[in-house]
Amino acid sequence: MDDFISISLLSLAMLVGCYVAGIIPLAVNFSEERLKLVTVLGAGLLCGTALAVIVPEGVHALYEDILEGKHHQASETQNVIASDKAADVPVVHEHEHNHDHTQLHAYIGVSLVLGFVFMLLVDQIGSSHVHSTDDPETARPTSSKITTTLGLVVHAAADGVALGAAASTSQTSVQLIVFVAIMLHKAPAAFGLVSFLMHAGLERNRIRKHLLVFALAAPVMSMVTFLGLSKN
Repeated sequence: MDDFISISLLSLAMLVGCYVAGIIPLAVNFSEERLKLVTVLGAGLLCGTALAVIVPEGVHALYEDILEGKHHQASETQNVIASDKAADVPVVHEHEHNHDHTQLHAYIGVSLVLGFVFMLLVDQIGSSHVHSTDDPETARPTSSKITTTLGLVVHAAADGVALGAAASTSQTSVQLIVFVAIMLHKAPAAFGLVSFLMHAGLERNRIRKHLLVFALAAPVMSMVTFLGLSKN
């Protein structure tokens, strides 16, 4: 019960914090010049989040298991180093590690390409849909807005899964670390998303809807993940 209350409070704080950070550009009336500056700042925050947080997180997730296995195998090697076959063990392990690292390098490249292709397909599908319903001149910007929001929502949902998994460990320190790590890049991403949507000319009501979906993604997934792991 305590864990449920804890994850509920963290999810609520994440929702409110993200929404408040994103609503700042909407709450302040910017001139044309200042809106351009805010848009540049928002674009920088989005690019920085992608390059400094999202991609490294994915790479770290791939390498985490193999590094843990490497430490475990190293300790086993030290325990049997007195045996006659101890000299052959490091060579075998080194070969296995090199093979695993080669596979991981391939996974990283394939993952980046698949992610790019997926977002490109979303962009093209959205563009073709808007072409058939609205003015062709506005089709491309509209699909771009949807693609940007969708990409951030998917990553926010993954953050929610991480927080829900951390909450299921019943370790408050782990929960707080994950929560702070998420908010450090989620709040700037919300600000950048709204700035981008404003510059793209989206109506304020629709911008709020985009922001609300983005803000809800992580809290909802954290609760779903926590409840699912708790039942198991």
